[in-house]
Amino acid sequence: MSIRSRDRLGGKAAIVGIGATEFSKDSGRSELKLAVEAVGAALEDAGLTPDDVDGMVTFTMDTNPEITVAQAAGMGELSFFSRVHYGGGAACATVQQAALAVATGVAEVVVCYRAFNERSGRRFGSGVQRREPSAEGAALGWALPFGLLTPASWVAMAARRYLHTYGLAPEVFGHVAVMDRKYAATNPAAYFHGKPITLEDHAASRWIVEPLRLLDCCQETDGAQAIVVTSAERARDLRQPPAVIAAAAQGAGRAQEQMTGFYRDDLTGLPEMGVVAKQLWRTSGLAPSDIDVGILYDHFTPFVLMQLEEFGFCGPGEAADFVAGARLPLNTHGGQLGEAYLHGMNGIAEAVRQVRGTSVNQIPGAARTLVTAGTGVPTSGLILGSDG
Repeated sequence: MSIRSRDRLGGKAAIVGIGATEFSKDSGRSELKLAVEAVGAALEDAGLTPDDVDGMVTFTMDTNPEITVAQAAGMGELSFFSRVHYGGGAACATVQQAALAVATGVAEVVVCYRAFNERSGRRFGSGVQRREPSAEGAALGWALPFGLLTPASWVAMAARRYLHTYGLAPEVFGHVAVMDRKYAATNPAAYFHGKPITLEDHAASRWIVEPLRLLDCCQETDGAQAIVVTSAERARDLRQPPAVIAAAAQGAGRAQEQMTGFYRDDLTGLPEMGVVAKQLWRTSGLAPSDIDVGILYDHFTPFVLMQLEEFGFCGPGEAADFVAGARLPLNTHGGQLGEAYLHGMNGIAEAVRQVRGTSVNQIPGAARTLVTAGTGVPTSGLILGSDG
């Protein structure tokens, strides 16, 4: 596939290396150690060395400063370093930042990384902890007194409205959970390797916050993932077939809040992902029918359905049938429900494997992959393609 774009970024940079630690519930080592392991594996995958790296990008929620990871990994001088906000919404934006740096000549080789002990250490799913006074905290103050203390409770409000509007039952969310676990079952790297589930299993799992059951909620993971980005030209001389960045976008919707705003006119969609979708289609010149594999952020099953609708793969309220009919391969690594919860970075790695043709659940002829980042927050997305 020839990558042509309608903006100045598409086709100028590529992902050339991916590397990860094992995915576990208790890593037994520091988050810095995890980061360095993943970065080393990604550079080895690319056929590069720490001395080649001059840029680093991570998340604001990461405890590993860019310069500390660079020092621990044996890197030299850095000409670019950046952090992206909003938790899982940052995943694809880290690659966008790297691509922007490479395309403008600010850096030549940029490593994006995410490392945390999210199960044995700080558990994001545990919800709001004690916070210092801030504008963000003031916004949360409108929801917290009513018991909306965790991500699951925030998403449940939108999920309930979605079901009501389209006359659906909570069981429709099970199609996403079953799909993810089907792919995880055949992925040796997945935490739930060898453990598929059925719709009956989903329906029998305990309530977390109605209408969300346990199997609608992603797992908690210790681990790390790193991604190496360089120019498309240099990528052609490296070890692996490049995954060219055809388009990259960030998006925040009108009346956006930190996590799932409740004061919009409609709670049945994800406006921030709609912003990303419009940018990706416009700048790539592609359409939903051009995508071979979708890697959609799946911290909670309802938001996978809403993303499919925001991107135009199906109409409003039709996504459950779309997933049940397997009309597009989705989350072929098992997603965050089945493989690992790494704020979406492992999904980017799977999109690269699909383009390379090396996924354990390879889709024949996969040349274009769509990847999305966290939903309900300001977010981001990528379209990756093969070179040539």
